[in-house]
Amino acid sequence: MEKVTIDDVDGRISSADLTRPVGDALGTEDMAINYYELAPGDTFSPGLHTHFDQEEVFYVQSGTATFETKDGSVVVEAGEIVRFAPGDYQMGKNDGDERVVALALGAPGESEDGELLRNCPECGAQTQHWMRMTDGGDEVEVYCLTCDTVTGTMD
Repeated sequence: MEKVTIDDVDGRISSADLTRPVGDALGTEDMAINYYELAPGDTFSPGLHTHFDQEEVFYVQSGTATFETKDGSVVVEAGEIVRFAPGDYQMGKNDGDERVVALALGAPGESEDGELLRNCPECGAQTQHWMRMTDGGDEVEVYCLTCDTVTGTMD
C-alpha cells in the first residue's frame, strides 16, 4: 500500500495554476492520477487534445469546469465526473470566478500517442502542436509542428 498527502506532492509545470502528479508519488503503473487547481481562466491542458491510447476521467471536487470538445461544450459541476474515451478531443478550462479543484485519472498510465491542436497565428489555422522545455529548463514552450512558431509558454 502507498499513501500520500496531496500537499506533499511537488507540483509540475502546467497550464493550470497547480498540478500535482499524485500517481507518480503513489507509484501507480497502470493509471495516471493528477491533482489540479485551476484559477479563473486556467486550463487543464494548453489546447484541444486527445490521447489515442488512453481514456481520461475528470472528477471535479469544487468549482465548475467547462470541457470544449469537437461536438461542443460540456459543463462539469462540483461532485460530477466526466469520461473521455481514447480518441475523444477535449480541453478543460475554468470559465468561472471560483477556483476549480479536480482529479484526472488516465488509463493506461503512460500515453504516447496523442495530438494537441492550437491556433497558430503564423499559419493562420489550427495546427498540430507539441511541447518542449526551454533551454533554462524553467518553462515549457508550446510550438507549432508546421512552422515551429511558439504559441504559448507555461511556467
